[in-house]
Amino acid sequence: MAAETEIRTFLCRSDNIGVLIRDPATGACAAIDVPEAGPVLKALDETGWTLTDILVTHRHGDHVEGIPAVKQATGARVVAPARAGDAVPDVDLAVREGDTVRVGDLAAQVWETPGHCADHITYWFSEAGLVCAGDTLFTLGCGRVMESPPETLYRSLRRFDDLPDTAQVFSGHDYVLSNARFALAADPDNAELKARLAEAEAAKAQGRFLVPSTMGMERATNPFLRCTVPALAKSVDLPPGSDPETVFVALRAWKNRF
Repeated sequence: MAAETEIRTFLCRSDNIGVLIRDPATGACAAIDVPEAGPVLKALDETGWTLTDILVTHRHGDHVEGIPAVKQATGARVVAPARAGDAVPDVDLAVREGDTVRVGDLAAQVWETPGHCADHITYWFSEAGLVCAGDTLFTLGCGRVMESPPETLYRSLRRFDDLPDTAQVFSGHDYVLSNARFALAADPDNAELKARLAEAEAAKAQGRFLVPSTMGMERATNPFLRCTVPALAKSVDLPPGSDPETVFVALRAWKNRF
């Protein structure tokens, strides 16, 4: 039986999530984005892992700022969205929808998931059962729409529908508490969500964060994945059976004001 994929998560900046993913069979190791160099290099030092790849989800500065220093220190290959152009520094490989990226024996499918920004991509490691969603899908939330109509982000989120409940979801920020409070306002009778908020509050008090989540947990508690549920339509003053995309647009607008 193959050894289980090794993962280390840690905070960067104020609320970015740093992620290292290591293939134990080959020793290859990828960082998902580099919000800042120091925490990534510290995590590498603590684990003794050798960084071989940097997988970039999108071009925003709080996800790429640390790339030059980490690449200089490790020589890691930088993989980035082709649509980001030269906005990501030191790119070695530009990827698009349908491409496959390998980290040792681990293979990730590239999905183009625009909405938060036009160049955003997601990495789905099917055999390892983990998805690196960047700022598209968060624990209990979704990204802010910045460069497109909200319907574009809705369609990107639908890409996650076919993932198994056991899939681990690694997002780009720890927004769990604020997301949970909004989710409960939108879905107040959801018992699983109430328990999730309590878990998030306990984690915060202990200096932890609820990343990764799982697709099963997100389907049960994330309002942006539950737009077919009558309670979510009601929360935005729409009738039961409303078009889920319309419900999503209303929920996302409400979250912007929350």
